[in-house]
Amino acid sequence: MQALTVGQAARQTGWSPRMLRYLEAAALVVPERSAAGYRLYDLRELNQLRSLRDLRQRFGLELSDVTFAARLRREPALRAAVESWLAGIDLAALEWEQQKHERLLAA
Repeated sequence: MQALTVGQAARQTGWSPRMLRYLEAAALVVPERSAAGYRLYDLRELNQLRSLRDLRQRFGLELSDVTFAARLRREPALRAAVESWLAGIDLAALEWEQQKHERLLAA
């Protein structure tokens, strides 16, 4: 398969060219670059884009959620700080509060 430009990749995956550039800036999908600096999307990147769309739909995620999860993997100090904070709270109570707010919003 020949690598696709940002516009071609956008048409094939349903993402806009602008969103593809955002995903690259967030380091979620990083295409190769041509000698002239053009983004080149191969099968790997196209599959990442499709699976990212499926992941968001399946779990109701925003891109900011996925971006933050990626940061947790890349930044050990951030991961440790978040884990430390989570250890100090009652997750069951937090989940109950979240569900309460969702019920209020749905009413």
